[in-house]
Amino acid sequence: MLPMFINAAIVLSPVIVCLVAFERVDAFKLVSFAEILALLALGGAAAGGSYLANNSVMDTFPLGLGTFQQVGAPVVEEVLKALLIVLVFALNRVGYMIDAAIVGFAVGAGFAIVENILYLNQFAGASTGIWLVRGFGTAIMHGGAAALFSVIAQLLYAPRLRADASRFRFNPLLFVPGLLAAIALHAAFNRFTNAPLEAMAVVLVAVPLTLVTIFVVGETHTHRWLAQSKAAHAHLLADIESGAFADSAHGRAIAALASRLGAALGAALNEYIHLYAELVVLADADLLAIEAHEVTAHKDRVRAKLHRLHDLEKMLGHAAVMSVRQHLHFSRNDLWKMHELEMHTARG
Repeated sequence: MLPMFINAAIVLSPVIVCLVAFERVDAFKLVSFAEILALLALGGAAAGGSYLANNSVMDTFPLGLGTFQQVGAPVVEEVLKALLIVLVFALNRVGYMIDAAIVGFAVGAGFAIVENILYLNQFAGASTGIWLVRGFGTAIMHGGAAALFSVIAQLLYAPRLRADASRFRFNPLLFVPGLLAAIALHAAFNRFTNAPLEAMAVVLVAVPLTLVTIFVVGETHTHRWLAQSKAAHAHLLADIESGAFADSAHGRAIAALASRLGAALGAALNEYIHLYAELVVLADADLLAIEAHEVTAHKDRVRAKLHRLHDLEKMLGHAAVMSVRQHLHFSRNDLWKMHELEMHTARG
């Protein structure tokens, strides 16, 4: 039997190595190191909750251990992981398929790490083969199932995220298909208790290969969408600067609002419109620069513009700001990009 610290390395390191590798493959790096640590912690908390919940379910329902592993455990554990990922979506912290996969895998990795630590404490005398299967099989499965849930949720939510933010409605039902897929993956893995090495081999190949494919496809789609988004926002900014926007129905509605606010606030409102449109263009350009591994040289200028934007928001008030955004038709994804621009500028 190998020493405990070697077994611990076997059972804990694979999922961490995979997470680091996936983060390195991600060209956009939209999920920061601090956010990954937070997601790992949340996933670990879910593992602690599932430990208690699983024991409660087994005490309440007369299920055999084998039946529970194939039916009960996948439902309880995937629901707990999914709830955390849903929270991330609700906070509008997922913009594209690539970061959806990273978010999901990080939550699943945190879950697997804590679950395996609990197993190490409970079954210290287990064979090295058990830890190999748990480290290279079960742990990767947990990350893969959570990533699958997150990616499917992003695919279903993408049209809503790119529509007018003022019309966005959070629909929990859109998370159900991803949850069912994650539960099915988990249950299928647990079903092969008599062939653990074969199940481990399939997961160890299928999960990384699937996620790398998602990164490659997602990067292509993200680049195309960002380029189209930047062109559309640049056109809006040009219309604002040329006065063409003022002649549109939305421009006239904003002008009417500005006249009601008075001269000082009306001027602030017009400045806010121009500044917000300019910053959305810069947010698109910033993400494209990150993808191309280019250094953005305008961080101090952007930081000053962001400070001015927040000052104008305080001056105008929430109601006026929401009314302006509605007429500018910025999407929930645009709001997310603005957040990413601010975080990137702050880190700079």
